[in-house]
Amino acid sequence: MNEPSPSPRGIVYVVDDDRDLGAAVARLLIRHGHAAEPFLDPVLLLSVYGDAPAHCIVTDIMMGDLDGFGFADRVREIDPAVAIIFMTAWPTTANAVDSVRRYGGLDYLEKPFDEARLVAAVAEGVAWSRQQRAVRARTAKLSPRERAVFDLLVLGHSNKVVAAMLGLSPKTIEDHRAAIVAKTGANGLAQLIALSR
Repeated sequence: MNEPSPSPRGIVYVVDDDRDLGAAVARLLIRHGHAAEPFLDPVLLLSVYGDAPAHCIVTDIMMGDLDGFGFADRVREIDPAVAIIFMTAWPTTANAVDSVRRYGGLDYLEKPFDEARLVAAVAEGVAWSRQQRAVRARTAKLSPRERAVFDLLVLGHSNKVVAAMLGLSPKTIEDHRAAIVAKTGANGLAQLIALSR
């Protein structure tokens, strides 16, 4: 997948089966410096997304064959570093909770929505996405074994415990840890933990 190219703010897709609303939201975001594009059909966006990823997606929840939650699950398989903001004209407490806990949404906006809140949420989403992409780039250099060691270290396990869990010697874990620090540019465990978030 290609990385989104730099823009003054971010690349944002607006997915809504209401053509006028989707276009209006995209225009609002363009006025705030984003490269925004509306999509009527989430399936169409999924078909092109791998070649044109975004920093943030603003999606309606209630759409035709593929609702916003199903769409979020599918787009996350392609790009776990994209921020998703849900919007709906039919808000429920259960959907609000699910949008964040189950589907990784950054925000849940009720239509008609507050423009300032939408713009702020998109700006936060773009910043989060850029940070996630930077972290992924730094950890992408790790070998599978180094990644396994990294994942256990950032959980707070000592070298000795990681060695026992992976069936390796503590010296081997020390070597892997040194390689992880060198490849990621981290200055120690605290920065490794920060990379994992």
